[in-house]
Amino acid sequence: MISLVVRTKNEARWIGRCLTGIAAQSWDDFEILVVDNDSTDATRTIARRFGARVLSISDRDFQYGRALNIGIDAARGDLVGIISGHCIPVHDSWLSTMAAHFADPKVAGVYGRQVPLPDSDPFDKRDLWTTFGVERRVQRTDFFFHNANSMVRRTAWEALPFDSDINGVEDRDWAKKVLALGYRIVYEPLASVHHHHG
Repeated sequence: MISLVVRTKNEARWIGRCLTGIAAQSWDDFEILVVDNDSTDATRTIARRFGARVLSISDRDFQYGRALNIGIDAARGDLVGIISGHCIPVHDSWLSTMAAHFADPKVAGVYGRQVPLPDSDPFDKRDLWTTFGVERRVQRTDFFFHNANSMVRRTAWEALPFDSDINGVEDRDWAKKVLALGYRIVYEPLASVHHHHG
């Protein structure tokens, strides 16, 4: 089983599209956990319609890494996919494309491409096209990693959870630490999502 952790805050505009894309995946053995940060819109209601387990984190306690740790701690899968509530898988093999890399026991994490939507701001389009290229790479020293669209090996996370106290960049902080332990990070451009902003 793969567990999917989705971070949300007032994502009613996007969460249905995100979860529709997840529901359409060719890999059908997964669970969805939504870690919601005090949404005041219909985010939680929509998530429950898709069968997601909804966990809560308050604004007072919120940090990106802490929200992920809450979700992963409650997850049952050996692999944990991470996607932002405003990202939408581009195709039905998004999940299986990332999961395939974990056949290599040295892979701790995989992150995928992010592509803009037609109505994304031109500057966001530029940033996404520049940051997320079309070539796959295996990273042994480069610790760039992005949790808007990623997957981690649970045992690597158990050894090194995300930092619950830093404000952002919990993904790169984690990648730097797991690379230092001899793991690898894979960038897989075929595991792509639409991301409205950069």
